[in-house]
Amino acid sequence: MKRYVKVIAHRGARSLAPENTIAAARKALELGADLWETDVAVTADEKLILFHDDSLKRTTNVEEAFPDREPWVFTTFTLQEIRSLDAGSWFVEEDPFGQIAAGAVSPEEAESYRGEKVPTLEEALEFTRDAGWAVNLELKRLPSPMEDFPVVQKVLETIRRVGIPLEEVVISSFVHRWLREMHALEPRLEIQALIGYFTSKPIDWSHVGEFHTYNSRNTLTPPEKVHELVEKGEEVNIFTVNDPDEAKRYIEAGVSGLFTDFPQRIVGICHDG
Repeated sequence: MKRYVKVIAHRGARSLAPENTIAAARKALELGADLWETDVAVTADEKLILFHDDSLKRTTNVEEAFPDREPWVFTTFTLQEIRSLDAGSWFVEEDPFGQIAAGAVSPEEAESYRGEKVPTLEEALEFTRDAGWAVNLELKRLPSPMEDFPVVQKVLETIRRVGIPLEEVVISSFVHRWLREMHALEPRLEIQALIGYFTSKPIDWSHVGEFHTYNSRNTLTPPEKVHELVEKGEEVNIFTVNDPDEAKRYIEAGVSGLFTDFPQRIVGICHDG
């Protein structure tokens, strides 16, 4: 019997559109991903946005716009300042996954990404709600001076304000105390524990068991380990899997979902067996 494995678009379809933007989410939706994963960040004026790196440099034109603000950490910029940035042109110019050169992104599509904005969390949730879709919100450690910002409460407030169905939102984090806090505040929200933060440090599997679902790094979690965990009743999602053959091995091992930068490669494998 074929088993349905979820395709989780990592920062949206980030091989085909600038990561953590509505454009990347829309592309992942078009490709048939089951949900998209994105990163929650906080501005200097305490607004929630989508952003991955601590610095705005890699995926915006902040260096040109604010040359005297190095190292351009997102917690030191206001929402208005961040919204003034171009979060799409870098993708067109750098073609980080080679998909523009390969013809997978049309010239017209590529040009449409120029001027793309860093979305607010509210915009991302509204897009997901209106599409009848689902999203995995990763709560990331916050750089100075926002280390103690009450991100769990503020994310929950935004989810409730937007009115997206709770079953369409997953909360994940490497900060497991935040997951406990979220579960205490809203037990109907699904929580997933991220493990394998350090790329070269082996995972301590003795701590696995507190949470029902673990999202684990592929380079630290062979398919044999997935099978072992699944046999013990755990659900496992693996990040980040872009190779179809690797995806097949994890599917055979019993994985529940695969995070991928290339939903265009992985959707057919996960959904069609």
